[in-house]
Amino acid sequence: MNIRFATVADSVSLLNIYAQYIDTPITFECSLPSEQEFAERIRSISNEYPYLVCEENGEIIGYAYAHRLKEREAYQWDAELSVYLDKRYTSKGLGRKLYCILMEILKLQRVKTVYGLVTIPNVKSEKLHLSLGFKCAGTYHNTGYKSGAWHDVSWFEKEIAPYQPGPAPLLSIQEIPKEKLEGILRNAEYTD
Repeated sequence: MNIRFATVADSVSLLNIYAQYIDTPITFECSLPSEQEFAERIRSISNEYPYLVCEENGEIIGYAYAHRLKEREAYQWDAELSVYLDKRYTSKGLGRKLYCILMEILKLQRVKTVYGLVTIPNVKSEKLHLSLGFKCAGTYHNTGYKSGAWHDVSWFEKEIAPYQPGPAPLLSIQEIPKEKLEGILRNAEYTD
């Protein structure tokens, strides 16, 4: 298994994985984006935050990324995490591994709190977040209509770095030394 940073050239493979979820309430996006649009998302997110892919025998089997939670300046120390796995590779610990790598990188970027938004019920995702020490911060009820039903979304949150007065500004992933990032990918172990 190889975990590396995504590139725009991965867009078709990642879009194929995402397509497995487009007809489910796991994502609230209702139509599959174009390859060009998806490639632009990868490019845009990768400029500021980690965007990872996982390969097995040269085939991309999953991806995960972080992005800013909200646009206002005071939210800069928060990040939302997302993970999508080829359905043949779920329940094998891969989502956990990708989340852990994201959190280690986000600590270097000075992120303090990470969030996961989960359409419920989604037992696998709920268990993933709880097993990693996330707490349910609350639930938005009937917040999205998809697949013929209204769906609730729970917000899971986790502190990954201490809260101190006068925090230094968020660092772009581009500002983190490449050797530190590569070290995290190589070790691929998370210690809470």
